[in-house]
Amino acid sequence: MADRNNAGSKATARAMTALLVFLALCLGIYIFDRDNFYLWAKAIHIMAVIAWMAGMFYMPRLFVYHADTTPGSESSETFKVMEYRLMKAIMNPAMILTWIFGLYLAWEGFRFSGGWLHIKILAVFVLSGVHGYFSRAMKDFAADKRTKSAKHWRIVNEAPTVLMIIIVIMVVLKPF
Repeated sequence: MADRNNAGSKATARAMTALLVFLALCLGIYIFDRDNFYLWAKAIHIMAVIAWMAGMFYMPRLFVYHADTTPGSESSETFKVMEYRLMKAIMNPAMILTWIFGLYLAWEGFRFSGGWLHIKILAVFVLSGVHGYFSRAMKDFAADKRTKSAKHWRIVNEAPTVLMIIIVIMVVLKPF
């Protein structure tokens, strides 16, 4: 178990290092190619959203399967490592980048105006809350606390999808 935690800590450290290097590169782009930075920010924002949503779709599926394992079993321990690495190495950095570049785009492109943008930001706040709920659940599973059933996680699995639909409709159609 200690080897798995150590490997998870190393993966988290590598992910955070990569995130910092990436942000430094973005700062370089901002300084040396300011005319195109908005387009770079949009591209980075889209990539971060894709990575974040992939994790948001996958994590509750891991919880579905984890909920049906015996605490302390080899499969339960494997799910703990998978959940930890998904959260710390993919979901958290992707959410951070999504927020940083999304707020930049909202300011630079729209000055935070437009009803569609307000609804989108609200939906992203709710999505961030779901992310936090998944983070709490990951910690509960790590402590072998099983307070929710596999059925619960199958239902919760739909929340990121519903929020994504709202966000995409707001961005593409800008209905108000």
